[in-house]
Amino acid sequence: MREALIEYDWPLYRPPSEARSLIFQATLGCTHNKCAFCVNYTHKRYRVRPLPELFAEIDRAAERLPDTRRVFLADGDAFALRPERMIRILDRLYRRFERLERVTAYAGPGNFRNRSVEMLRPVRQAGLSMLYFGLESGDDEVLRRARKGYRCDEMVDACLRAQEAGFDLSITVILGLAGPAGSARHAEATARALDRIRPRYAAALTLMLEPKKPSFAEIYGDPDWRMLDQAEILAECRTLIDCMQADGVIFRSNHASNYLALKGDMQRDKQRLLATIDRALADPGLLRPEWLRGL
Repeated sequence: MREALIEYDWPLYRPPSEARSLIFQATLGCTHNKCAFCVNYTHKRYRVRPLPELFAEIDRAAERLPDTRRVFLADGDAFALRPERMIRILDRLYRRFERLERVTAYAGPGNFRNRSVEMLRPVRQAGLSMLYFGLESGDDEVLRRARKGYRCDEMVDACLRAQEAGFDLSITVILGLAGPAGSARHAEATARALDRIRPRYAAALTLMLEPKKPSFAEIYGDPDWRMLDQAEILAECRTLIDCMQADGVIFRSNHASNYLALKGDMQRDKQRLLATIDRALADPGLLRPEWLRGL
């Protein structure tokens, strides 16, 4: 019997822009795994995959898919790997896939603890080109309630160090995370945080909650918290975009959780993005139906 090309440990997640990438699970699960809004890795224990196992998988894939140009390293924060180990993985990938153009990975704020720019730079030079980083919010109270584990300033500092080391960043924020009462504050604070970072990409997701115990509302600790409706989500997204002042950030809301797919270059396309939201507010028929939304 022929050995499987890649045996994934499900569930498996990747960013929308990595749809055409070959995925290798360098790690399993998430080192934090406590965010109130997330159930992605609740049934996985975080562990680092043995290098012989991972290298054998890379070698098999290289034989069958030699023209691979893009690779994404999973799971939730593969950047948690020690720099020396990550460099060995990158070396194997670029040697085995001769046409490989880029390797990317999820990263979390804890991955940067005690890592200087000098420690990060060799990983970038080895070929890890972009990191997907979940900021979620620029509002410290929202982050505390959502159990992100870090304050906004700490995450901004991590992002700035990553960029100084040469990484491109795609920063993810979550619409609806603060509920109706904190919506405007959440959007405005998040815009300020993105302005401080000035990442190459900023991506908005819309909060979707899978059943869990305790529920997000219980964990969040606000009896008046509720999910935002379509109009409120669009209004929050509009505030976020309107408040952003950084130039050259590519903004996207192309994740399947969103009601409205947007893409534009800040500040060049800002007014077009705002006008698109205004049209959708006036005509809900332009929005993605609930049955087409997903995590």
